[in-house]
Amino acid sequence: MIQKLKKSSVSLLAILLIAILMALPTGYEDAVIYKGTDRVKAEILETDESTVKSSGIIQSGEQYCQVKVLEGKFKGQETKAVNMLSGSLESDKIFQEGDIAYVVISYSGDEIRSVTMTDHYRIDKELILAGMFVVLLVLFAGKTGLRAVYSFVITVLAIWKIMVPAYLRGVNPIWCGILITAFLTVLIIFLVYGWSRKTIAASGGALLGVVVTCIIGCIFTDAFKIHGAVMSYSESLLYSGYQDLNLTKIFMSGIFIGASGAMMDLAVDITSAVNEVIEKKPDIGWREAARSGMNVGRAAMGTMTTTLLLAYSGGYIALLMTFMAQGTPIDNILNYKYVSAEILDTVVGSFGLVTVAPFTALTSGLLLAKKKNQTA
Repeated sequence: MIQKLKKSSVSLLAILLIAILMALPTGYEDAVIYKGTDRVKAEILETDESTVKSSGIIQSGEQYCQVKVLEGKFKGQETKAVNMLSGSLESDKIFQEGDIAYVVISYSGDEIRSVTMTDHYRIDKELILAGMFVVLLVLFAGKTGLRAVYSFVITVLAIWKIMVPAYLRGVNPIWCGILITAFLTVLIIFLVYGWSRKTIAASGGALLGVVVTCIIGCIFTDAFKIHGAVMSYSESLLYSGYQDLNLTKIFMSGIFIGASGAMMDLAVDITSAVNEVIEKKPDIGWREAARSGMNVGRAAMGTMTTTLLLAYSGGYIALLMTFMAQGTPIDNILNYKYVSAEILDTVVGSFGLVTVAPFTALTSGLLLAKKKNQTA
């Protein structure tokens, strides 16, 4: 009976935390630029490209569309909307008849003043994709898969509702990042193991690795002379009135936050392996149990470090192709600030992974073997 209550309390705690985080205001909900507007989806009825100027693959000017509003205050009304083209393939979009677009309607009373087309409407497809993922995860892993969904939702909400607003308010990014990473690490591992010493063992190993990553990341960010403006969209943030933000410290925090997921993964793998060894051999000593954990860690580290490399470099294929197409010498490539930043991310994150293995093997050996010996 007690075991059932413990198991159910884990899920109840996760659901309660999700509810609290969803209700928690960020303080940035009522942006001035969105007052007096309605953000809705609309169907494209006609398009007019007569004022669009084309130069090769680049287009600039305005695309005008006749749209039918599908929701909100002006549902069912037809009106003209404008799609501003800046000549950037990255941000521009061209609409066609029959497309569903996301638009911003500026109005005064019951009168539409202007309609601006922001992008194609994708939220419905995003929800379908997320639903497919949740169903697959629950079908495959059952209650454990459901807890993984809880972990995912809590992580997203914690980043959006706590970390991002705290950074915008000028809270020290490193200390804030460490605290939120520690909270999420313990919580996610708790959702995996529940009320168990395995939770403490895996959390301890992962958090020690995060601390090592944080320290090395801060030292070498200064040594590499990397400015936080290397992060995408960071300059836009400064121009939006947040010029007092310390982008470099935000970059530093991103190093250990980005690697923390892989550290949790490795810590849980090693803890589970050590626990399995102790289950099969209850009289094993903590030193031998820790050695078994280290052996598992050695095997996992080779793939984990490569995982980080692929994760970080996957978004930079176009950049690498540009370097190669231009015949840029390899020493020039390695010396560029944004390339150095990615090297820093990958190598420092790998440092954390390498240290997680012995830390977790030690904490697992001490806590789990001790428990079994006391029980015996």
